[in-house]
Amino acid sequence: MNRDSVVLVTGATAGIGRAIATRFLAEGYKVIATGRRTERLDSLYHSIPQDQHDQLYIAQLDVTDHVEIGNFISSIPADFKNIHVLVNNAGLALGLEPAYKAELLEWFQMIDTNIKGLMNMTTAVLPGMIERQHGHIFNVGSVAGTYPYPGSNVYGSTKAFVHQYTADLRTSLANTGLRVSSIEPGMISGTEFSNVRLKDDDRAKKVYEGIEALTPDDMAETIFWAATLPAHVNVNTLEVMPVQQAFSSPTFYRKKIEA
Repeated sequence: MNRDSVVLVTGATAGIGRAIATRFLAEGYKVIATGRRTERLDSLYHSIPQDQHDQLYIAQLDVTDHVEIGNFISSIPADFKNIHVLVNNAGLALGLEPAYKAELLEWFQMIDTNIKGLMNMTTAVLPGMIERQHGHIFNVGSVAGTYPYPGSNVYGSTKAFVHQYTADLRTSLANTGLRVSSIEPGMISGTEFSNVRLKDDDRAKKVYEGIEALTPDDMAETIFWAATLPAHVNVNTLEVMPVQQAFSSPTFYRKKIEA
């Protein structure tokens, strides 16, 4: 990467996305930060040092709308069109209820954002990367795509898709020089993930009690490291957990044996 390269980050209004944007800005790269909440994007712009303002382009964007994305890509200013890194970070989880109590519309929303949104952005940005013969796509997955847990339901399924989609994309782009990586974190505090999922800030705080979880800055540093490796090095999949989190054992439900 050189300093004329542009990093496009979706879901940059909070948490991991915002941390990624500020990390690359601090190193002198140009950043396109997108998200649905304009006020949060404005807050990002005003929070960075004055000398970085020319490096940042903010745009309200709903990744589930492929028409809006096409218009957005066409309207990017010339100084920001050379997109070298795409970070597909926008995503969410909703609910922890068992499948028979879950809200079907919440499942649809996770599919629309975590799967369709990622595909929408990737297919919009890829042609330019192919034309320029350079680029790196990061898809932010989750360990939930590998290790099931009660209540994960469709969220885990969408992240399993992210893992496989990344692998398939990597295979189809092997002769192009483009890099593709799936970054799959475990527990991360300091984001809105649990607040959105549980619709309850007090319950969300308890998720991380007694645990030194990963932080958005940890994930930003991980992606920055992978993006700045030599051009011939590709990180296919990177699973990252806090030290206090490990793999779950299979769950057993035993019936009572009558005497």
